[in-house]
Amino acid sequence: MSLEEKEALASALRVAIASGTQSVTYDGKTVVYRSLAEMRSTLRELEGKPKKNRRRSTLSFRSKYD
Repeated sequence: MSLEEKEALASALRVAIASGTQSVTYDGKTVVYRSLAEMRSTLRELEGKPKKNRRRSTLSFRSKYD
């Protein structure tokens, strides 16, 4: 995918997310996303941002006297 195509898709995704639609048309192509989360994930990837880690880290302590 060329830089121009990525920019067109990212722009179309921003508009679709803001308007609440799940289909995006850019450069004569139409893509239908399953969810808003999928659209946001695709936009993050296009913008070069790392994926959000959905796992929460937990830290636990154990007493040596147990």
